[in-house]
Amino acid sequence: MTSQFHGKVALVTGAASGIGRASALAFAREGARVVVADIQVAGGEETAQMITSMSGEALFIKADISKAAEVEELIRQTVTHYGRLDFVHNNAAVEGIIAPTADYPEDDWDRTINTNLKGTWLCMKYEIRQMLQQGGGAIVNTASVVGLVGAPGLPAYCAAKGGVVQLTKAAAIEYAKASIRINAVCPGSIYTPMLERLLAQPGVEAGALATLPIGRIGTPEEVAGAVVWLCSAAASYVIGHLMVVDGGLVAQ
Repeated sequence: MTSQFHGKVALVTGAASGIGRASALAFAREGARVVVADIQVAGGEETAQMITSMSGEALFIKADISKAAEVEELIRQTVTHYGRLDFVHNNAAVEGIIAPTADYPEDDWDRTINTNLKGTWLCMKYEIRQMLQQGGGAIVNTASVVGLVGAPGLPAYCAAKGGVVQLTKAAAIEYAKASIRINAVCPGSIYTPMLERLLAQPGVEAGALATLPIGRIGTPEEVAGAVVWLCSAAASYVIGHLMVVDGGLVAQ
């Protein structure tokens, strides 16, 4: 796929670690110039350095996607620096705390929804405006298998990711004729810093493995491969699709 990505511009949010970092590196390997965005400066700069060390081109921009002004500035800087925006992976998210619905703190609910759902919408709002001006592009949002099935103890995260699922579908329909393809990946259990924090709870890892037909937890690179494919010409007829990358969890 390298030739079709060469010289194009890819933006990845939440790219300081985990799936976002793997996605940024995958775009770079395919020849894209990559904008690395994250609220975590050290990790974001490290991702950008990893790309430049493999002879790629990268720019780190600090951004809190829950704030409209910072998202608008992120897109402005991207276009100012590279001239356009071809591919996006809206990946930034927080997991929230683990607590049942009736005991869930309101402040953590707001933080999780504002980052995972509102933040994804804000990113799409300004990304789509730029892509309409230039005549098209491809966007992939990170949803989750828990946007498709429930997970006890994660009501805010489930609600936010379920919202991303429906937001993806709605926007995909709205902009399909404008040559903007919008899809989502729905990762299952993937080794990321976020999952590692959850796995630190007693018995969680064994319970997670027991639900996976493949018998193992996935890697960020396996999700990144799906993201890059969804942005490629091979997926030119794929609109509003939810690509589940979960080791068979929701097939049961």
